[in-house]
Amino acid sequence: MKKLFFIFIICFFFPINTFSEEIFLSLKKNTVNVRYGPSFESPIKYVYKKIDLPIKQIDKKENWRRIIDFKNNSGWIHLSQLKKVNSLIPLEDKILFKKPSNFSKPIAKIKKGRVLLLIKCENNWCKIKTDQFKGWIKSENIWGKLKS
Repeated sequence: MKKLFFIFIICFFFPINTFSEEIFLSLKKNTVNVRYGPSFESPIKYVYKKIDLPIKQIDKKENWRRIIDFKNNSGWIHLSQLKKVNSLIPLEDKILFKKPSNFSKPIAKIKKGRVLLLIKCENNWCKIKTDQFKGWIKSENIWGKLKS
């Protein structure tokens, strides 16, 4: 009984957040400042120059979000510069298919690191669009979407 009580006390005072969800967001503008801390007075660490770039939120403080990108760069961005995720980045070269099947007609080769606009995901496939093409890629090894 003592062990059970001890385990309860530890779990109550030191909860382990096993249900934390990953939150992906996208950059709303072409130029977004990333800061060292969560305030406008904090110095600029670096600047993103790519609209729709997907990033992952790892912390938040008021209207600021601490983020990390697919290259493990991190910093703080004001919430006004972010939007709900609508993009992803393949972490390896992909084949863009006309339909969500390996047996479908291949449309294009998508290079790793390219920002793709996300339309929807079903099963193990995501429908995306680029400047010139629209089609389906497999959803493994991509950055910007929760694992199915």
